[in-house]
Amino acid sequence: MQQKIFEVQTAKTLRLGYLLHLPTSYGQDPDQRWPLILFLHGYGESGDQVAAVLKHGIPKIAAQQPDFPFIVIAPQCPWHTWWPEVADSLDALLDQVTATYAVDPTRVYLTGISMGGYGAWYLGATRPQRFAAVAPICGGGYWFHGFPQQVCGLKDTPVWAFHGAKDPVVPLAASEELVETLQACGGDVQLTIYPEATHDSWTATYENPALYTWFLQHQRPV
Repeated sequence: MQQKIFEVQTAKTLRLGYLLHLPTSYGQDPDQRWPLILFLHGYGESGDQVAAVLKHGIPKIAAQQPDFPFIVIAPQCPWHTWWPEVADSLDALLDQVTATYAVDPTRVYLTGISMGGYGAWYLGATRPQRFAAVAPICGGGYWFHGFPQQVCGLKDTPVWAFHGAKDPVVPLAASEELVETLQACGGDVQLTIYPEATHDSWTATYENPALYTWFLQHQRPV
């Protein structure tokens, strides 16, 4: 039996629909640089109709509040696909938006709900240099992505996780395991548990101004 190595270079096209929010005062001061939030939706908003991403979370809030003081990018994950599978596309999207708009590269934040909570844990842990802070909501980490130990990639990035104690879709233990593992490797992490919440732990989270204050307290080194 002969041993061989196969190698080939291919061209890969990256494509994601996304929503973009610019605050109403964006551009008034040409020298102002804005904080940015990357929002990852849950499985129910997947597909090829990007308006579906407006259903929950930060895109919904930004649509209702044109002066929401962050640049927001909210991509849509294709059907039957998970956020880790499009991580290269998310990288490229962040690069393009940061280069095109007046983004403060030291204040880029990551959050997501349900499937997007899993995506936030994954993207933050594998690309910690990109984000000043990460807020996963009702998420977790899969063993085939190296979790829970993979979460130690976030040991130098502030993390605030949220979960409903009565969540029937993603059990609270999914967040607790990652928080405990991250604490054990010296991470700056906190977990807020809503005692009566089921799967929707995002509405209370995103309606709380404390989350955005917490985001803005953190910057990555220049």
